[in-house]
Amino acid sequence: MLSVQDVRSRYGRIEVLHGVSLEVKQGEVVAVIGANGAGKTTLMRAISGVQPISGGTISFDGIPLNNVSAHRRVRTGIAQVPEGRHIFGPLSVDENLEIGSWSLDRKSRQNRSTIDWIYQAFPILLEKRRIQAGSLSGGQQQMLAIGRAMMSRPKLLLLDEPSMGLAPIITAQIFDNLRSLKEDGMTILLVEQNANAALEFADRAYVMETGSISIEGPAAEIAGDARVREAYLGP
Repeated sequence: MLSVQDVRSRYGRIEVLHGVSLEVKQGEVVAVIGANGAGKTTLMRAISGVQPISGGTISFDGIPLNNVSAHRRVRTGIAQVPEGRHIFGPLSVDENLEIGSWSLDRKSRQNRSTIDWIYQAFPILLEKRRIQAGSLSGGQQQMLAIGRAMMSRPKLLLLDEPSMGLAPIITAQIFDNLRSLKEDGMTILLVEQNANAALEFADRAYVMETGSISIEGPAAEIAGDARVREAYLGP
């Protein structure tokens, strides 16, 4: 479904991605783990079209995306939950979700089935649907950010650090919600510093170090790799 081949990206004169290649097949959950500054978020931004690339190719469903703008990539079926959530604080929960469907045609936007499904998946959002999103807890804001992305009915969901800043019990709840998406067949590319949670959740994984892929393979095998355990998983 997603093919990233030899992608390079830079901020000014500083190259941050040094020929990154990965793929995500339909129905897969693929994790990208690595230390801060490894280039994980830059990679996600490049896939969604927010960060320009200086080399390589990105294709989705066989269609090259290099010259496709970020908002048109949403229409092809890619939705990103960004690092830090970036919900619209002054707007209500309901309004945030409605914004997530902006790329759909009018008839699809008026169809309430998707938003009803999101409220079923995240009951706390239904309870708080009319209050300002900025007043939600961090975990509730993360649920809202995931729900907002799902409003575009994506084929591929990009998740950038969904557990960032959350207590362990809330992180576990978020991953329970993500497992439901996985069971429904959603294709997911996940960037996550919580390597244990990411590798337990994913089918396959890549390890990024200083802008390059250093290890790749089935998530269970990577979780058992001595180098990965020492660097990211602990004893």
